[in-house]
Amino acid sequence: MKTAVKLKLSLLFGLILGSVAISLLLIWLFRPEAADPHEGQVYIDDGFGMVWITPLEGVPVNTLSMADFRITDGKPYYTGQDFQVRRGVDVSEHQEEINWELAGQADLDYAYIRAGYRGYTEGGLFEDPYFKANIKGALDSGLDVGVYFFSQAISAQEAVDEADFLLELLEGYRVTLPVIYDWEKIEGGGARTDDLSSQTLTECALAFCQTVQNAGYEPGVYFNRYLGYYGYDLSQLTDYSFWVAVPGQYPDFYYAADMWQYSFEAEVPGIETPTDMNLLFIPLAAETPAPSETGEEAE
Repeated sequence: MKTAVKLKLSLLFGLILGSVAISLLLIWLFRPEAADPHEGQVYIDDGFGMVWITPLEGVPVNTLSMADFRITDGKPYYTGQDFQVRRGVDVSEHQEEINWELAGQADLDYAYIRAGYRGYTEGGLFEDPYFKANIKGALDSGLDVGVYFFSQAISAQEAVDEADFLLELLEGYRVTLPVIYDWEKIEGGGARTDDLSSQTLTECALAFCQTVQNAGYEPGVYFNRYLGYYGYDLSQLTDYSFWVAVPGQYPDFYYAADMWQYSFEAEVPGIETPTDMNLLFIPLAAETPAPSETGEEAE
């Protein structure tokens, strides 16, 4: 009798354990999916580390990767098939006097010249002391030329004033590359721009670019990773060229840019000090198949 009771209890206990196990299995199998905290975000290097960001809508994404470049003698060369790529230097008074005859014979297609700047404390407007010599020398050496203005504007009107100042400097010179708005954050210098908001910064860039465009030039905006991700609202600036500063072996920036500043310390014949170097990406138009290749009859 006792043996039969024990057997029944064992069977009952086994059934209970089996039911619990099946219930737990069903709960596990049909558990609700945990929400992805980074859904819709991308993992990027913002210059200080790897972080998650939410991409801006309407801003083209960078299609270039490390596989599109080879490094030869310390310089990146594009190996893809989607762009014509040109190499150029950008200079200012910091490079002092330049032998443009030598520089023009180097591996260069163009030069970007700083035309002027605004002071970051008092806010005065100044011509770069070497602007005239640099733009004349670059043009005489056969290089294509673009110019940039170092801004410290704190309002859209100041950005317009900077553009007007720059346009006067350009009179009489052949500038075929975009005219660039270069606003940079001054670290530890008590700059008048220290508390500038992202919206005001974007409004300044828009005002500068629109003024330049109205004068018949193609405008653009220069920025580093930090300003590109956290400073400007790039979704408001997509009508203009982007020039991004990302030193390294390939342009590791999430959004597409027209020009990539890949070095701050390149050595160029004719330039005594280390200087910035860039690649300009010109999209190659996709070829349209002839009617015979599509099976359609020509009209």
